Amino acid sequence: MSALKTFFFSPKKLGFHFLLAMGILIFICVVVFYILASYTRHGTEIVMPTFIGLDSKELLNKEDTSKDFIIEVFDFLYKKNSPIGIVLKQDPHVGEMVKKGRKVYVTVSSDKPPKVIMPQLLDVSLRQADIMLKAIGLVPGAVIYKPSPYENAVLEQFYKGRIIYPGTEINMGDTITLVVGKNPEDLPDNDENETIDI
Repeated sequence: MSALKTFFFSPKKLGFHFLLAMGILIFICVVVFYILASYTRHGTEIVMPTFIGLDSKELLNKEDTSKDFIIEVFDFLYKKNSPIGIVLKQDPHVGEMVKKGRKVYVTVSSDKPPKVIMPQLLDVSLRQADIMLKAIGLVPGAVIYKPSPYENAVLEQFYKGRIIYPGTEINMGDTITLVVGKNPEDLPDNDENETIDI
């Protein structure tokens, strides 16, 4: 037993075993590196093309696209005057270096505008009302001025010719008409109401 210990643990043999262990460790690291490089397809990156503006149905059925990428519809977005079903956004972005087989998430145009909640604009200034409408995707339409001691304050809010109450759900992109107070002396003599577009 002492002879065996002397064989393995003698000062001369310890150096040999250390070098052997280091060699085995380096070999394992090299093998793992090459396996990972092969698994992650290292060095097979390509430039991300643009899919924006393409028809999403055609894109999903294209054979040459499916060879390089996996296309997935991530979201739908309403965009006024955009054809239905076209790609509006993509991730990864155009020009990025990506690997073959990468998933590409696209946002597609929808024919259904999202709903928004009509805000309370009464007693708010015209400028602030304009900002509030645009912030939620509504369009400020005509402004009707009426005699009022509350100069430049919103007195009424209309949607398609009818009063619209705060909290009402309507389509994003719809137009809101505002009735705004104005000093009677500043209104035209021939008509108490003055309409302008903003």
